[in-house]
Amino acid sequence: MALTSTATAHWEGSLFEGKGSVNLDSSGLGSFDVNWKARSEGAASTTTPEELLGAAHAACFSMAFSNGLAQKGTPPTALNTTADVTFQPGTGITGIKLTVRGEVPGISAEDFAAAAADAKAGCPVSKALAGVEITLDAALA
Repeated sequence: MALTSTATAHWEGSLFEGKGSVNLDSSGLGSFDVNWKARSEGAASTTTPEELLGAAHAACFSMAFSNGLAQKGTPPTALNTTADVTFQPGTGITGIKLTVRGEVPGISAEDFAAAAADAKAGCPVSKALAGVEITLDAALA
């Protein structure tokens, strides 16, 4: 059965002077401030669409990778994934770098890297981002 997850955004004002917030409606886990300054220059207390996208991609990839490893008989003890999403004002999202370090008993470094590449290709978020260059750095911890 398909599941629909919902998030909403509220924005006030122009792009450069305005501000807004995003809400994780399905989970009810929170509301997060967004604004152009944070998106184009960075800010410690304000999120960006790219940070939210990175969180989604890191989680999705980790789930796909965990499943793929388990199906090959080598379930992970732990996977730590970072998704660095690069945004260029005026251009958009120009790339995503997935970095994963894993603890997987009984697997070679080569098999780990191959399984990571399969997970990157099969991850639903990776598929949704088909027009974006996604690179991968995978290694055993």
